[in-house]
Formats: sequence, structure tokens, C-alpha cells
Amino acid sequence: MGSEVNTINLTILERDYRINCPAGAEQQLRNAAHLLDSKMSEIKAASTASGKVPGIDRIAVIAALNIAHQLLEIQTEQHEQEQLISEINQALEDALNESSQREL
Repeated sequence: MGSEVNTINLTILERDYRINCPAGAEQQLRNAAHLLDSKMSEIKAASTASGKVPGIDRIAVIAALNIAHQLLEIQTEQHEQEQLISEINQALEDALNESSQREL
């Protein structure tokens, strides 16, 4: 038994795409497409305002780089928070061990 795949229609930068996705993941894919469309529209608008009109492939690469950069920043921040939580947990364990040793 294979996984069910659905085809959905998405519009990104005024172009329509038919995309296959696993059943149940349609809304996540629509959300991702909306994010990509927003980023690409921002880049296109900024470029057009400065007098440059880049091709859609360049806009897509710049948008992908921006999104990848944001993802890496979030992952780095998450890793730092996980380390901080680990340090706090260790400090709590040390304090609890010290307290229980005093009671003995």
C-alpha cells in the first residue's frame, strides 16, 4: 500500500502550478506557496522600484536564499535555546543533589 498523493493548484508570482503532495499535507503546501509568493512579490516590487526587472528565475533564487537564511537563523537560535535549557536543567539537578546531600 502506497501513500496517497493529491494534486493541488498553486499560484506563485501570478503563475499557476499543479503540484503533487502527500494526502493531508495540502494546507502546509498552500502555506509554503503563500510564503514563497509573498517573498517573490517583495523582491519583484523592490527590484521594479529601483528600475531593474529581474527574471522570475533570479527572483526565485533570491527568495529561496532569503528563506534558507531565515531557516538557518531560526535553527541556530533554537540550538542556543536548547543549550541554555540544558545548562539550566544541569544547574537545577546540581542544586537538588546538593540540597539532598545536606539533608543527609
